[in-house]
Amino acid sequence: MINRKKVTSKKSATDASKTLSDSRTSEESKSAAASALSQRKAPKKATSEKVAKKASSVLRSKFTSKKSKSAAGSALSQKPKKQ
Repeated sequence: MINRKKVTSKKSATDASKTLSDSRTSEESKSAAASALSQRKAPKKATSEKVAKKASSVLRSKFTSKKSKSAAGSALSQKPKKQ
C-alpha cells in the first residue's frame, strides 16, 4: 500500500484538463496530463514508470506549452521513489 500525501494542485489539474482538450497536444503530453488529472484528489495513486518517462520527455522539450509542462511536472513529482 502506498502511503503518500501528494495530490495534483487545482492549477495543475486545470492545466492538465486544457492539455487533454487541445487537439495540437502530443500523445506524451496527454498521457502525462491524464496521469496528473487522475491524481487530483487521490493520494493513493502514483505515476507509473512509463508515464514518468513521457513526462520527463515533455519537460525537456522546447516545443511544449507551459500548461503541458505544468501537468507533466505534477505527474512526475508523484512518481514513487525507487527503494
